[in-house]
Amino acid sequence: MLPLSPHPQRILSLPVLSMPSLLSKSFIFFNRKSPFPLAHHTMAKARLRGVVFDMDGTLTVPVIDFASMYKAVLGDEEYRRIKAENPSGIDILHHIEKWSPDKQRRAYEVILDFERQGLDRLQTMPGAVELCGFLDSKKIKRGLITRNVKEAVDLFHLRSGMMFSPALSREFRPYKPDPAPLLHICSTWDFQPNEVMMVGDSLKDDVTCGKRAGAFTCLLDEKGRYSSADFANLDVEPDFKVSSLSEVHSLLEANFDLMG
Repeated sequence: MLPLSPHPQRILSLPVLSMPSLLSKSFIFFNRKSPFPLAHHTMAKARLRGVVFDMDGTLTVPVIDFASMYKAVLGDEEYRRIKAENPSGIDILHHIEKWSPDKQRRAYEVILDFERQGLDRLQTMPGAVELCGFLDSKKIKRGLITRNVKEAVDLFHLRSGMMFSPALSREFRPYKPDPAPLLHICSTWDFQPNEVMMVGDSLKDDVTCGKRAGAFTCLLDEKGRYSSADFANLDVEPDFKVSSLSEVHSLLEANFDLMG
């Protein structure tokens, strides 16, 4: 799927048929003028009570050089081999779980060093503060799931002045894309998964986690990284796709009953 642009409308995908996406009996399509699917509102809008965000690359500006981090953990040759076998991206955390305890420890030290360097450059993503203010005004709960460490989450809360609860870091197992962390948040809130939306910049981790949990999903794709071919390769397609967090506000108002 191409990034949004001012060009004339073009239909980009087939109807989304997963249960959380049935906002009406009419078909739902992505289009180039809109950050969210078009729907004829012949039925009541779906209720939305909570939004769960990814952190790195979603609530915060991406600063970690993941390719360099993976090479430092795996070595250049092993990195190239694993990357060739996993064109949709390397899941470094799951990969190193198979290693011996000593090798795992060294790998986690390298990863943590890269993450701590990123903390020095931590910045809140444009539109995040305004979006969270809107959610608060509607009494919509907001949570966070990241594969980063708790230290990073605590620093983000401190610097941004925003709080997300629950905020699950890497210490919560299993990680995304397993649905367990999202289902845990739904259980904590006492909400059904289809009353919650997962927002993140990773198709492989965030959207897959949301889909497996039965939640609505929104892919943040600032640079137009993802196309319909990526959706087909992973057999997962987001319910919504935006190029900035500022677009999520309009998306929610147009497509959901925001009862909180």
